[in-house]
Amino acid sequence: MNMSSNETTSLRPLDLSGWRKLPVALMVVGGLLAAVGAVLSPKEFGFSWLLAFMFYYSIALGALFMVLMHHLTDAGWSVGIRRFCEHLASLLRLPLLILFVPVALFSRQIYSWMTLDPAANNLVAAKLPVFTVPGFYVASAIFFGVWWLLTSRLCSLSLEQDQNGSAECTYKMRFHAGWGIVAFALTLTASAVLWMKALQYQWFSAMFGVYFFSDSVWVGLATIYVLAAILFRQGILAAVLKQNYFYFIGVLLLAFTVFSAYTEFAQYFVVWNANVPEETFWYLIRENGNWWWLSMILIVGHCFIPFFALLPVSVKTNFKIVIPVCLWAWVMHAADLGFNIFPALHNEGYPLQWIWLPLGCLLFMGGFLSRSFLNKFQAHPPFPQRDPRLLEAMGVNANVVNDLAEASVGGAR
Repeated sequence: MNMSSNETTSLRPLDLSGWRKLPVALMVVGGLLAAVGAVLSPKEFGFSWLLAFMFYYSIALGALFMVLMHHLTDAGWSVGIRRFCEHLASLLRLPLLILFVPVALFSRQIYSWMTLDPAANNLVAAKLPVFTVPGFYVASAIFFGVWWLLTSRLCSLSLEQDQNGSAECTYKMRFHAGWGIVAFALTLTASAVLWMKALQYQWFSAMFGVYFFSDSVWVGLATIYVLAAILFRQGILAAVLKQNYFYFIGVLLLAFTVFSAYTEFAQYFVVWNANVPEETFWYLIRENGNWWWLSMILIVGHCFIPFFALLPVSVKTNFKIVIPVCLWAWVMHAADLGFNIFPALHNEGYPLQWIWLPLGCLLFMGGFLSRSFLNKFQAHPPFPQRDPRLLEAMGVNANVVNDLAEASVGGAR
């Protein structure tokens, strides 16, 4: 909600004691549903698990992008959110690697090209040596290796600076962000193509990597806004999060709402206008059955609803409006991933009697990853303790941009 600094600091923290057992409950319920699905239909389970994995994978990528941008732009306002963004990004290491194991084990059930002979299929042969079973595993290992190296260096240097306050740590983090943004672009694109686009290996799209990037940052920003609002309300980050910082996150969320809509439309426009059968079949399948209705829902829910909800200036710091929009973004992102993934298995429409299986996979992974995140967050200081821009983040020696944003928010009330 829009409030002054005195009003926000007077708010009582939320009672979250009843939520402590939620991650375990999610893991138990979701794990049972996923296990039943794996027994009943390994193929259906494989696709459902992949959807849930790509959902949380994209959130972690979005958080990593924000950490990289913080260092590359030498931002001050984002110091307060950097630490929990680092923890979200670090999920790309062991937690998501563990969750990728079922994708690897059920890969032959998920990816039809693995059962084809390249000598008899030119489309598979053209993608050698990556489109082989060893190539799939080697490429996936490279992706996780890059994430592991990048996130571990950024996180360890950030924690090291808490101890010694050395500016050298800032320079090193900026160096790793420099090569990291290039590695980020390459690995994000390649992993999206290999793990999701390759479900229909016959399809070609030069926009797919950009599409997945825009959606990852979009849902990542939505997650960051929710976490920042909760930690601000609890007083954990109240010292380093000011009202205009939520305005900045809201502006970025609006920008990536537009960017995401643009990339999805641009991909459709280029494919449909070219009218090449090897490309248009992907959209023709998604006009069948309830895929058509899902596409209409995505046009309205993924673009127009968040766009018009976030457009007013004063709304971006109103928790009562933006937090529901962020939760809605999670739903739309999961639906959009389903629109990309499941038609490869169900060409005529999604059988709703299986809807419980992807929900179970999402619940299990949500509980597992939230528990990993909370363990990391509780083990370290909630924000960088000796960052050179910490005073700026706390409102001391604030720059002109912050003042202008504060004035624009106040003038819109």
